[in-house]
Amino acid sequence: MNFLAVIAALAFEQLRGVRWRATLVHGFRRYARALERRLNAGTTQQGAIATALALVPPVLVAGGVYLLLIKLTVLVGMLWSALVLVVMMGFRSFSHAFAAIGDALKAGDVVAARRRLVAWRGSDAGGALAGEIPKLAIEQGVLDAYRNIFATLFWFLVAPGPAGALLYRLTSLLAEQWRGEATTPMGAQLARFGHPVARLLYWLDWIPVRLTAMSFAVVGDFEDAVYCWRTQARTWPSHEEGILLASAAGALGCALGGTLTSATDEPEFRPELGVSDPTDADTMPSATGLVWRALLVWLVLLLLLTLAYWAP
Repeated sequence: MNFLAVIAALAFEQLRGVRWRATLVHGFRRYARALERRLNAGTTQQGAIATALALVPPVLVAGGVYLLLIKLTVLVGMLWSALVLVVMMGFRSFSHAFAAIGDALKAGDVVAARRRLVAWRGSDAGGALAGEIPKLAIEQGVLDAYRNIFATLFWFLVAPGPAGALLYRLTSLLAEQWRGEATTPMGAQLARFGHPVARLLYWLDWIPVRLTAMSFAVVGDFEDAVYCWRTQARTWPSHEEGILLASAAGALGCALGGTLTSATDEPEFRPELGVSDPTDADTMPSATGLVWRALLVWLVLLLLLTLAYWAP
């Protein structure tokens, strides 16, 4: 039934999209901000309590409804799982943003491509030059595909019903919301408060990050992907993100990372990942294909496991 729920969720999102997903995400972010305002006095204990208050109720509701519905009929339970997956998985948002940037670059409209990239990635891309935009888009695309698809799918399959998928996506949103920079007193206070959810996300990421990186290697250039993973991943500020980006760069045969021009025209030096081949707008369709092929591998494996489970 998990296989059918995943296929139904992917098909529905690609055909119709989910316009109200952003509303639900915005509502959860507002709830997280409210918890942070009320409970944040700069201690990890308070962060742990806030994390539990943010995550436990929705996860229990999702899991409880699933267990209730599955007792009525398996089909209704599957539909509930598919509905939660539709909300949690965001392949369409990744693919559409990625395609819009690629189309703008191919049309020679660097300003429009940069504008779309900033709306997707954030203000750090505000000064990106034409040659930097494809790299930044691929980096963001790989990370978004992992968060919205592969990690969510992994925890959906591991935990009973949709509770695992919901736990992972809400944890990733919460960790992003409560990420603080230690360069300022307020940032350091937020970092301490957000430490428990950051550690939870680290452990939730540990297995699916490596499975996703291995999937990129299998469907791309295996030798280069594994080499870049082993030798370059630790140079990236986040080791987990470094694993994903280095393996994707090696699998695609392109270069990621490197110098980034900031919005103030000051160069920001980042570690270089991948191989030395240039990354341009023509590389972007290959990145989309890499994600699709990796997802297909996961679906085939899930189908085989489902058939083996139901075989007499």
